[in-house]
Amino acid sequence: MDRRSFLKYLAGTGLALGAGGWYGFERWFSLPRAESGGSLEEACQRIVVLGDPHLPVRREKYTTPAAQDPILQLKTKLPTDVNAWDDVTLVAVLGDIAARYGIDSEYADAKAYFSRFQAPVCIMGGNHDYVYRDEPSAAGHLQKNDAAGRAAKLAHFQTVMGLEQLFYTRRLGSYFLIFLTPDALGSYLTEMSERQLHWFADQLVQHRDLPTIVFFHAPLAGTLPTYQKNINTPDFIAQPESSIRWLLEANPQVRLWVSGHTHTPATNPGYADTDVNTYVGNVVDIHNPTLDAATLWTNSLYLYRDRIEVRTFNHKTGEWVGKLDRVFSL
Repeated sequence: MDRRSFLKYLAGTGLALGAGGWYGFERWFSLPRAESGGSLEEACQRIVVLGDPHLPVRREKYTTPAAQDPILQLKTKLPTDVNAWDDVTLVAVLGDIAARYGIDSEYADAKAYFSRFQAPVCIMGGNHDYVYRDEPSAAGHLQKNDAAGRAAKLAHFQTVMGLEQLFYTRRLGSYFLIFLTPDALGSYLTEMSERQLHWFADQLVQHRDLPTIVFFHAPLAGTLPTYQKNINTPDFIAQPESSIRWLLEANPQVRLWVSGHTHTPATNPGYADTDVNTYVGNVVDIHNPTLDAATLWTNSLYLYRDRIEVRTFNHKTGEWVGKLDRVFSL
């Protein structure tokens, strides 16, 4: 979609405010749907964010039991940690559910894993859930599917994970939440289809008066320092970048974009640098580390009526990382 046609579409949705469109659907777990007017009225809503679970574990990266076992132990401990927090409203999972290929054995582990959480779980897909073939090349490398193969794997991901829709919304108190999944069949790893992009624009127009948080597998362009060669390259940012930029510029109610994909650890200087993480002046990208690492962190988003607080927890040490606390006023 070029700039002219996209802006024409935005103008059309603005004129057609309230005319309907796509909506989120109920899935494994149930939360109030924005279109039904349901909301939770507690003073604070808490969302625990899980970045890139890669379940059960990336055995091609961690090739020995000595490397795998500490990671699996931390992953096993994480639901117990989260369940001990009695104020958790929901758990958001940012895609790359599968360790590597997006095959049934990986999803069986994932379904068992997510069933352990007491709070509702909102699942999104990532590139490892549909982009690659079921087996590596002769040299052991990932092989990308063609468009037909991606479409088949994406449909299988949706079915096996029990998702009625790949992109959907929820309302928490005064906040509007949008959950997106890469679903394009082109060359990029993390790209929304034109259909999803139109739906996204429609949702933003219809809920312009609500502070909004977007959850997507990949980060926004330029919201991390280029600390390694893949960061800020086309495959490692949310696509289509120009259309997303126009949308976010036109909708300042979007306050946070919550992402994974880059596996940026909490020790990285750019992980919680608001100056670097801010996009188009009003959206802050909250980066989330992978769960498939020797140290495991999660972010918690505390949604108050007048502010959002973001805190990072180290599940290896069992401690909050106070220097990474952030507060965003509304």
